[in-house]
Amino acid sequence: MREVKLSSQLTMLSMGVAAVLWSQAVSAATVEDIPNTTLQTITVTANSSVRDNVQEGSVYIDDYTPAAQASHLSGFLDIVPGVSVGGTSSVNQRIRVRGLDDTNLKVTIDGARQEGALFYHMGDVTIDPDLLKQAEVAVGNNSVTLGNDAIGGAVAFETVDAADLLKPGQKIGAKLHAGYGSNNDELLTSATVYGAPAKNVDLLAYYGKRDAKAGEDGEGRKIQTEDSKGENILLKAGAYIANDHHVGASFSRTENKGKFPLRPDFPAGGWNPIIPQEVKRDTYALDYTFNPVNKLIDVDTNVYQSKTQILRDADYLENPGFEFDAQVKTTGAKIQNTSVIDSSIIDGITGTHKLIAGVEHYKKESEYNSVQRGTTIPVSGTDEAKNTSVYLEDQWQIGKLSVTPGVRYDRYESPEFVSAGKTYDNVVGALAASYEIAPRTQVFASYTQLFNGPDLSQTIFNTDGAGTHVNSDLKAEEGANTEVGITTTLRDLTLADDALQLSAKYFETDIENYIEFVRAGSGRVGLDCATGQLGGRCQGVINKDEDYKIKGVELAADYKTNNFSMGLSYERARSKGDGTGYNISSVSGSSSESGDKYMVNLGYAPTDTTELGWRSTYVASVTPNTADDDTEKPNYDVHDIYMSYTPTQFEGLKATLGVYNIFDETYASHASRNNALDDDYTDFEMGRNIKTSLTYQF
Repeated sequence: MREVKLSSQLTMLSMGVAAVLWSQAVSAATVEDIPNTTLQTITVTANSSVRDNVQEGSVYIDDYTPAAQASHLSGFLDIVPGVSVGGTSSVNQRIRVRGLDDTNLKVTIDGARQEGALFYHMGDVTIDPDLLKQAEVAVGNNSVTLGNDAIGGAVAFETVDAADLLKPGQKIGAKLHAGYGSNNDELLTSATVYGAPAKNVDLLAYYGKRDAKAGEDGEGRKIQTEDSKGENILLKAGAYIANDHHVGASFSRTENKGKFPLRPDFPAGGWNPIIPQEVKRDTYALDYTFNPVNKLIDVDTNVYQSKTQILRDADYLENPGFEFDAQVKTTGAKIQNTSVIDSSIIDGITGTHKLIAGVEHYKKESEYNSVQRGTTIPVSGTDEAKNTSVYLEDQWQIGKLSVTPGVRYDRYESPEFVSAGKTYDNVVGALAASYEIAPRTQVFASYTQLFNGPDLSQTIFNTDGAGTHVNSDLKAEEGANTEVGITTTLRDLTLADDALQLSAKYFETDIENYIEFVRAGSGRVGLDCATGQLGGRCQGVINKDEDYKIKGVELAADYKTNNFSMGLSYERARSKGDGTGYNISSVSGSSSESGDKYMVNLGYAPTDTTELGWRSTYVASVTPNTADDDTEKPNYDVHDIYMSYTPTQFEGLKATLGVYNIFDETYASHASRNNALDDDYTDFEMGRNIKTSLTYQF
């Protein structure tokens, strides 16, 4: 087994962690900006806007220094407790929340759902961090407003707007950005132009390119790809009409083209050849808000279409037989109204009601075309699923007590070639409460029922061809998420105006009728084509015989003075099935166990123009103990240092320099494919990487 060496002094500090800090996310904020918690909402953004419903953490990208140079979602999402990102390239990055991957999460980009799985080794989440302004994470499902297909929670990505960049009174501006990474010779260049040609109109256009070669792990072995080129486009327009109305439109594209391993979760070579591939996502969105001077009306509407595609073109493939064109398209709309009703409206009831009512409908469609004749993989096929949700939530504030009941109805029409187009009607409920037991100290608890209809199969396995079993008896996934916790903010501890925020949470997520895709071949046992029972050569989707439970804790601490911030974190999640002790299996080939994670963040601003930072992440070893993966995942210890400088002589200029994985650790994230006994089955992370970037905004 490969031994993972630790840096003793830094590990000692990491092992002392008992809480979580997203210190750099609040580094631009004053101490007064550190918010109190309402219900279960912990917000750590620079503007500290407190949300009232879902337990979520918000990361503003520009305020988190290492994320300013991120080329992968792990560059900033890993700071959120309970969240880890697997995969080491732009084409196979995969988000996990409490061990559940993004097939069990609601992932949106500017409100547009990103549904379906294309090819189980790649294409799940296609977005470049350079496009982003903010990422909101609901760790666990704690509200009926999240909707269907959100058993593990939600991740909402938001791209930058012109209003975020325009200075007061500015009519037009631009932002130029360039970055370089030494490990894989990565070069990023981007330009953003934005303006307000009229009083109530704003426009934005962004174009960026990211080119890279193969990176190396800590032992100098090549990882991921020989050559890749990324291209990103973002167009946005917005207008206020008569003050109360706002309309907006956006288009974003992320495209990655290059030579990637056939199965990007594995190192390249032999059975896993490097072949030219292209992964592309296009998202179109329209939004409308109506917010008159009326507490009863605050309408938010969006309509969208998002399409993700993997293309392997026979014209440029060096290894014929791997050609295919797979895509998933999601079209949907959502309308939500928020009403605030105080005690003066309803006699005899004190407090304030915040009623959230909404309707959502979306359709996801998969399409696949291939030339792989003579194999068990279908040549072509299409399938679709539809869902309609109606929900109502009442956030009732009664003095120091907040109570939030909610109810949602789902009507889900399943895919034809998964469960014969079966329709599922379901009602779920939720109840949450928080109470201020002392000034700036709250205890909270919540219980949310879960529902998830059968998803589209992976696009390359989505037809009723030879070797496919359609399961007309498939049950929807159900369960519940329960959380309890406490949060407090202490001020003026050692210095005037300093603050320490602490939080602790315990959660349990129960999943019944867990849905699993089963396929024969390469030592795997498939399904009987007639009965759908294990022991045959067919592929298909079944309900696991056992129910699963995920338990864990997430602890948090955040200390801040005017020019110094320090944070510590600890998270733990464990899953098992009834009677077997097995963990929840994963399509990536690794279990859901991500190991106990300890994190330390330090931030220091010695002057008004300079910021310094250090981040340490230690993840303990874990033995998944699953039926198909009983190999220990070794521990690892990774450290990053960075600094940024904004010279006063050149307004709008910012330079950033960082050394990531400073001790050149050889490791694989537990959220990635990880087999300590065989390097040919391990998706290793990048070794030491020196990154520098320069941004000029005018």
